[in-house]
Amino acid sequence: MAKVDWMDDSPELLAYYQTEWGQPEHDDQRLFELLCMEMYQAGLNWRTVLKKRAAFRLAFKNYEIAKVAQMTPSKIEQLMTNRAIIRNRAKLNATVNNAQAVLALQESEGSFDRYLWGFVNGKPIVNRRRTWAEVPAKSELSTQISKDLKRRGFQFVGPVSIYSFLQGAGLIDDHLISE
Repeated sequence: MAKVDWMDDSPELLAYYQTEWGQPEHDDQRLFELLCMEMYQAGLNWRTVLKKRAAFRLAFKNYEIAKVAQMTPSKIEQLMTNRAIIRNRAKLNATVNNAQAVLALQESEGSFDRYLWGFVNGKPIVNRRRTWAEVPAKSELSTQISKDLKRRGFQFVGPVSIYSFLQGAGLIDDHLISE
């Protein structure tokens, strides 16, 4: 298997890449978690996020969207003292904000899954790349989705983060031809 540019030799990254990354995801709760993980990753490395994933799941009620949407500013203050997670106040607040935005999106579109997969007509975009150098940081699709999510009130959803999210959730398949 070719080594992904963000992967080192850690077992966590290899396991994530082999079992989760790029697998089509249709569960709203899992999609929300992946979106949050991409937000936490911005400015950091993916290994750091994966190591803290279990703690984030505890902190954010296993990413149950309705429960996260009801979290209060005092709960965010508590989380700011939790050394097991990434303690970035703006990102923690955005997690709650984005849960509220997902609930609104579910109300208007039926589900987060239906909304996202509608951009690709329900089928993953399969790219036929030979090297990781050919994989872009963003695309027209990630820019379009980023703009629409921002219009709907989402935060920390720039085109680069959204491209990574689309890869992780399997909407874009960037596995190399050699894999």
